[in-house]
Amino acid sequence: MPTTFPIDEVRSRFPALSRQDGEFQAAYLDGPGGTQVPLSVVDAMAGVLTQGVSNLGGRFGASELAEEVVTAGRAAMADLFNCEPNEIAFGQNMTSLTFAVSRALAKTWNAGDAIVLTSLDHDANFAPWLRAANDAGVEVRISEFDPANGTLDPAAIAGLIDERVRLVAVCLAANSIGTLVDVASVSAAAHEFGALVYVDAVHAGPHHLIDVRRLDCDFLVASAYKFFGPHTGILFGKLDHLASVEAYKVRPAPSDPPGKWETGTQSFESIAGVAAAVDHIASLGEPSATRRQSVESAFSRIHDHETALSQRFLDGLAPLKRVRLYGVPEAGSGRVATFAIGVDGMRADAVAGSLTEQGLYVWSGNYYAVNVMDRFGVNDQGGLVRIGFVHYNTVDEVDRVLEALAALE
Repeated sequence: MPTTFPIDEVRSRFPALSRQDGEFQAAYLDGPGGTQVPLSVVDAMAGVLTQGVSNLGGRFGASELAEEVVTAGRAAMADLFNCEPNEIAFGQNMTSLTFAVSRALAKTWNAGDAIVLTSLDHDANFAPWLRAANDAGVEVRISEFDPANGTLDPAAIAGLIDERVRLVAVCLAANSIGTLVDVASVSAAAHEFGALVYVDAVHAGPHHLIDVRRLDCDFLVASAYKFFGPHTGILFGKLDHLASVEAYKVRPAPSDPPGKWETGTQSFESIAGVAAAVDHIASLGEPSATRRQSVESAFSRIHDHETALSQRFLDGLAPLKRVRLYGVPEAGSGRVATFAIGVDGMRADAVAGSLTEQGLYVWSGNYYAVNVMDRFGVNDQGGLVRIGFVHYNTVDEVDRVLEALAALE
């Protein structure tokens, strides 16, 4: 691949990007709520369905295909996360997987125990643990992020961890304002007291290289529809944990990991799409001996492209007097290319509506980051407007949204 990011070639892979919205070319700036998919993902999913697939466990071709699809899916996600295939389980979505794991882990907690959550997290990495803590009667400690700059201090989290803490739940990247969190430092602090670390990597998925060995987390969850795949959730767990924790499952289901964590029949066509999404990411990197190596170089290129888009966006916001940025004010290592803004005197839904009328697809509201909006005190304004860039977005799309915001001045 050339040094310059091949944006035209990348965009040609995504049929949805040619969408017209009235007189405007649609600009998908809603990646934080779900990305579009390349044709290779569509073809992989359709291929499974057209070839014919049956459930697991049969001694015939259609069932053997299902086994091949699941095996390939685990291998692909292992390469994306830098783990072993038997440490990967699939589920309906990240939220369902988190409720399942939280319910199982809560059975191991006792009165007097505590867990640590953060106010920066999506509610899917907050409410399940809150419910589990209430059911088990354990204390909940909350680490607050700094609303002045949108950062979450690992030292502040560490200050809440002691011998009573059984689990720390934290995000790798905030879906609301794009903040990256130093999860490796959180893991080191938690493990010093024997606590487990559960990471929400959903929002990091399309932007940031995920390495569970470097993060040293105990569990990590993601959703393929955020990294150019279908609506399927993925759970990583250290094998010892997946094996030792008792999962809620039906009696005939596998007793060993990872199958014990996959409740019911999985969507085999979706798992094929997950593998294709990983291959799409890997194809953006240097051809290498391993898919993992290609993934690593791909994310280096994605980071450079998205950082350039982010810098252009931030530079364009600077002269706009009515527009306020919430979160990390710099592009680069401290954030991903997701931005939350407010416009003085306008509700968030009105701002989003104005942009939508020009074919600019953005979100408004709380995006399930309930605590974040409470911390910023913007719920009475309808939350904030979220604008997100991924690797298929262009400089022209950045300029279009800046022009639309400038028109609100």
